[in-house]
Amino acid sequence: MINILVAEDDKRILRLISDFLKKESYNVFTAENGQDALEIFVKESISLVVLDIMMPIYDGWHVCMEIRKKSDIPVLILTARDSDLDELKGFDIGADEYISKPFNPKLLMARVKNLLKRVEYNNSLKNESSANLKDELHNKNILYYEDVCIDLESKLMKIDSETIELKPKEYDLIVLFIKNKNRLFERENLLDLVWGYDYLGDPRTLDTHINRLRNKLGSKAHLLKTIRGFGYKFGGE
Repeated sequence: MINILVAEDDKRILRLISDFLKKESYNVFTAENGQDALEIFVKESISLVVLDIMMPIYDGWHVCMEIRKKSDIPVLILTARDSDLDELKGFDIGADEYISKPFNPKLLMARVKNLLKRVEYNNSLKNESSANLKDELHNKNILYYEDVCIDLESKLMKIDSETIELKPKEYDLIVLFIKNKNRLFERENLLDLVWGYDYLGDPRTLDTHINRLRNKLGSKAHLLKTIRGFGYKFGGE
């Protein structure tokens, strides 16, 4: 059974979302404030969170950041705050999707299913990649390119002597880039490989993650190149 947490202080909307999720045979936990949402997240094995922003005690921004400290499960932000800055903030703190109110419940269900499929796809891809990588590196869980080192067990990046933490999608991107150095990836290709073939979200999230990854690369940021009109590649001239 897939457990989904819905955190929303509007009881009417909370009931509407819960009913639609239950019709799809998901097990639903509900919270009307941020504190209850975090308590449920800690106690239960949650697979996905639908998260309102404007909630009592702790708002959705705080809840999302706390969840990201412990887990990379999908977080779908659902809010009446629909400015570009709010949307970018959601992606910056680790949200996977952002839907503005008022919303179509059927679209929300499609996004939920897509996020869960993406997790399943990425897990299978990582398992396959991990098996292949162990053969290639003779059981060494390290990827190198120039002075950029990726530890596949800890999912940390090291540049020279500095250790850098990566967000889940940043990690997926840098591993893909290093394993395919000098290959030109079109934007749609990267979205398919990292976010999943059924991704329905805003393609601008790729640009946000690329920019964050480039910032974390620091002195090696030049390795991650934007090829205007085509996409991105890592390494080479």
